[in-house]
Amino acid sequence: MEEKYNYFKRDISWLSFNYRVLLEAEDERLPLYERINFISIYSSNLEEFYKVRVGDHKAIASGIARNDEETVQSSIELLKDINAEVNRQLEERVRIYERSILPALRKNHIIFYQGRSVELFHQQFIRDFFQEEIFPYLQPVPISKDKIRSFLRDKRLYLAVRLLKRGLPLHAPDSVSYFAIKIPYLKVPRFIELPEHEGNYYLMFSEDIIKANLDVIFPGYDVDCSFCIKISRDADILIDEESNTDIVEQVKKKVKKRKIGAVSRFVYDRQMPDDFLSFLVDAFQIDRNELVPGDKHLNLEDLRDLPNPNKAIEWSEKPLPMKLNYLDHKESIFRYVAQRDLMLHYPYHSFEHFIHFLYEAVHDPLTREIMVTQYRVAENSAVINTLIAAAQNGKKVTVFVELKARFDEENNLTTAEMMKAAGINIIYSIPGLKVHAKVALVLRRNSEGKQIRSYAYISTGNFNEKTAKLYADIGLFTINQTVVNDLHNLFLTLQGKEKPEFKRLLVARFNLIPELNRLINNEIKLAKQGKGGRIVLKMNALQDPLMIDRLYEASQQGVKIDLIVRGICCLIPEQSYSSNIRVTRIVDSFLEHARVWYFGNNGRPKVYLGSPDWMRRNLYRRIEAIVPVLDSNLREEVIDMLSIQLKDNQKACFVNAKQENVFKKDPNAEPVRSQYTFYQYLKKKNETFL
Repeated sequence: MEEKYNYFKRDISWLSFNYRVLLEAEDERLPLYERINFISIYSSNLEEFYKVRVGDHKAIASGIARNDEETVQSSIELLKDINAEVNRQLEERVRIYERSILPALRKNHIIFYQGRSVELFHQQFIRDFFQEEIFPYLQPVPISKDKIRSFLRDKRLYLAVRLLKRGLPLHAPDSVSYFAIKIPYLKVPRFIELPEHEGNYYLMFSEDIIKANLDVIFPGYDVDCSFCIKISRDADILIDEESNTDIVEQVKKKVKKRKIGAVSRFVYDRQMPDDFLSFLVDAFQIDRNELVPGDKHLNLEDLRDLPNPNKAIEWSEKPLPMKLNYLDHKESIFRYVAQRDLMLHYPYHSFEHFIHFLYEAVHDPLTREIMVTQYRVAENSAVINTLIAAAQNGKKVTVFVELKARFDEENNLTTAEMMKAAGINIIYSIPGLKVHAKVALVLRRNSEGKQIRSYAYISTGNFNEKTAKLYADIGLFTINQTVVNDLHNLFLTLQGKEKPEFKRLLVARFNLIPELNRLINNEIKLAKQGKGGRIVLKMNALQDPLMIDRLYEASQQGVKIDLIVRGICCLIPEQSYSSNIRVTRIVDSFLEHARVWYFGNNGRPKVYLGSPDWMRRNLYRRIEAIVPVLDSNLREEVIDMLSIQLKDNQKACFVNAKQENVFKKDPNAEPVRSQYTFYQYLKKKNETFL
């Protein structure tokens, strides 16, 4: 039976997003080192994609794992599609790097050597540097098909070398030897600055310096060839939710095993001869389906640390977080929020305001309890330190710690143990669920124990002061009693103490889906009545088929829908059933991370913000929290933000029916770069309070 609707494949859609990231490296309007950083981000994203998503598909394809949504055959076919698209993108990365970035560096008097061949005036320096700084840390390991195989560590860069024994005929026994050399990145910088010469600066990869000195490492041999290789290993941690083993102990054990996970890809220099590659495949028992041809230089995520020896090169000047003048004037966030709701837009507004909010709670004599969720926090976190201070100051502090936040498990464990030692009540992960809500609650009581004015905070982003400078998020403070009660109810529900009932707060797995359906139905009803149904949804990812079907249905009924989706978008635009839907993607200086939903409601718009994307996992398998924006001024502020983003014609593109990133171009329109335009919008509002 033919399906009524079609959808993009989730992982191919994600690759389309990552390709959009790569395209920033080609934008000559950006400062050079910001362009270079986008190659780093693209490469880092791809590494994580293979470690998690591709690792999962390989497990299903091999029959090791099961998934109700994926068969062995569909996984095999998807892996082929993924590798084909990645290979195409890597060709583009080579082109952008070699034909755009390297010439731009040279134009700025930075010569970045791309091989072991260097100018005569640098040869002695390279020889001396190798002998003194690199050679002591090298440990060549022979590679053999017959002996115990060397273990290739995850993400580490290796140099595979083929040697010919001097004096022996080519086909004589033992005439050819293979070695692997781990690049000592902990001891030696990846990029080496060479002496200046006639006004030019010079850089070189450390592995190229090693290649230029292989004769020192292997006396008595002729070096036939050498190429870089690396392994990516499956990094997903599967927790047995039905096990009697404590979840903390499970996480501790499984995190330690992450570095020895199954191979998800074997990346090699595409210039490597076939017979050399075949030898490595056999020696390391690599499945040929795991082979991914790469560039001459791998691990290009390291480009984020590329030195800039030419100080005259323009640096990126991103908007600096601003402090709100009216908060400085009022001094107390508590007093301000007691009068009206407060909204912070990170990174345009300073995250220090949230820290100050917690600091006030620590010293407020009427504060009895602070409750917070922890998903991803910064190392040496000011948030955690303030919560510890609150506990030491006699406040009851409860923190729900999500131990299953991928790649943050160890940090979350460490901070949880530190908080627990300070007297904070720690609640760990719920079996079968992830708590992804980003919420905080300050409960205040008078001397008689009666609850008085308390404060709720609901955000789209984590309580992380480092990412708050990089991610575009929104946080809302309110004393609305219904929201406060709902949030308190949510925390009690997480502790198993309360029946999950919510009046204003929308919580995934409880009242979120019914309310979303009601809101969509209302816009469909308005469209049918000729009153112009309107929906604008901003999120990181859109994947759930049931909610996509609702959007298709609304489109068919005449509802005008704009989707601002940064990453995965499985909804296919430009179809008969999606003709009223536009998909916009924005990639710029900051990572668009906010989740905001707008429903026109016949001129009385309803606006929501919170933690969930429209992924199956968010809507059905996680605890997420969404709050309506009730203050009319703040609601208009969010609507203005959405309007500015939809007008972006510098960093926004449409996603078409082929998953292509089609840049918005209108030579007659005023240039709008939404992140910078919105910053100026907020700055102007802030200046009115001077």
